Amino acid sequence: MQPRFEVLASHGAARRGRLTTAHGVIETPAFMPVGTYGTVKAMTPEELEALGAQIVLGNTFHLMLRPGPDIIAAHGGLHGFMHWRRPILTDSGGFQVFSLESLRKITEEGVRFRSPIDGAEVWLAPEDSMDVQLALRSDIAMALDDCTPYPATEVEARESMERSMRWAARSHAHYYAHEPPGGLFGIVQGGTHGALRLASLESLLRLDWPGLAVGGLAVGEPEEERLRVLEELVPHMPADRPRYLMGVGLPRDLIQGVLRGIDLFDCVIPTRHARNGHLFVRGGVINIRNGAYARDLEPIDPSCACYTCRHYTRAYLRHLDRCHEILGSRLATIHNLHFYLNLMRAVRASLADGTFEAFAAAFGGPGGAAADPVA
Repeated sequence: MQPRFEVLASHGAARRGRLTTAHGVIETPAFMPVGTYGTVKAMTPEELEALGAQIVLGNTFHLMLRPGPDIIAAHGGLHGFMHWRRPILTDSGGFQVFSLESLRKITEEGVRFRSPIDGAEVWLAPEDSMDVQLALRSDIAMALDDCTPYPATEVEARESMERSMRWAARSHAHYYAHEPPGGLFGIVQGGTHGALRLASLESLLRLDWPGLAVGGLAVGEPEEERLRVLEELVPHMPADRPRYLMGVGLPRDLIQGVLRGIDLFDCVIPTRHARNGHLFVRGGVINIRNGAYARDLEPIDPSCACYTCRHYTRAYLRHLDRCHEILGSRLATIHNLHFYLNLMRAVRASLADGTFEAFAAAFGGPGGAAADPVA
């Protein structure tokens, strides 16, 4: 089933929408927890659903290497394999290949790289990425792209972007040559060069995509560069299709993205931060490893309604972290994901009732205080 998108309300560039897939409806703006290996770390699917997760992201690259698409296909796809009944988006593997700079060689046909697991040589072309994603049977698949590094000269960024556009056309042709289980999103590239971003978008719009993503950001560029790219690009993206900002980010980054018209986000930050003792609260981040919390009998956030904050103290969570207890990572992950998903619920509510501008300013938007310091 091709995903269908409708805009329900808007406030400036920000919008409240609804994305319908074969496995359910996603109310947008939405954050997608990352399930790299077919699991959001430390969470059961039932816990994720209880937290309000509407969609999760699976990693094509890692699932291709382990356990392999055949095993997942034998379970009826990734939904059956990981026991998740709601929508799934799978990335293409392009970002993971980007991160293996010393182990890969990019050519026009595809990418040859060394497996980070055992060093074996692996080949990935756009058609291969589509075959894996078709076997995973995700609701939203992503075209294989060449993620442009930062910094990149205009010549370097153009070469990378144009290769991504050729790969996008190949991905599209191969994906839709089959009877796909979902829809394929194209990815706009071009680094921080505005003219290249617009050229990339123009190239993608020669084909029909049910949604478009902005890739190649959150790769080391300053925040002001990332926001400038969004401000120059997003107004030209089709208003009747969802816009997905890949790999972003901190809570303040989500608000800044929504302000500029983004509908979907994903990032490993809430789960990775949890495993490293960084817990999100309104206006900042608590480092639970700080000795100041050794005798602190307060919850992480007294105003938070998550399971962790309703039952456990900062002192206990610090104790679990210092003892490397698995429960510590689980409780911290529950809290951080609740924070992110609750933030997006509040964003949607403020867009629906017309108060988003004030909400964004109070959280850290234009005129608001900066968020996400660590204490």
